[in-house]
Amino acid sequence: MNRVETITTHTSPPPVPMTGIWRTIRGYILWSYERGTIQYDVMVTLILLFIFLAPHWINFNDKPVQHNPHPSGVAVVPDGQGGLIYQVEGAAISGQDDGAIRNELLHIIEPISGAVSITSYEAVRDRSGRVTSYKVWVHRE
Repeated sequence: MNRVETITTHTSPPPVPMTGIWRTIRGYILWSYERGTIQYDVMVTLILLFIFLAPHWINFNDKPVQHNPHPSGVAVVPDGQGGLIYQVEGAAISGQDDGAIRNELLHIIEPISGAVSITSYEAVRDRSGRVTSYKVWVHRE
């Protein structure tokens, strides 16, 4: 008996250079390229593009917190001993007793200076005796 042998060769398509692509990706992820090579320059360029262009497309929610200072005019002057004197308009204060005046002054000064305590204050009056402003000496807590 004659036997017929058929030999089939299984030819595969040419290999896709995936090993080279994965090697390149691994090199970028592990940052294994030397300075001065084109790959290094590509990585640096991509990083700089991200830094400068990302804020236009990505909302990072990094806006500063709005501290709304009191709408009254407040002037800050040095007291000559390393401290500060806050001068607050008299029309901004409506309290009559010492506690109410101190609370209103703190409410106006703290958004500007942070946490402070009032050491003393003095009402500045005009010729008719009306309070025009308050000079407030504060101490940082």
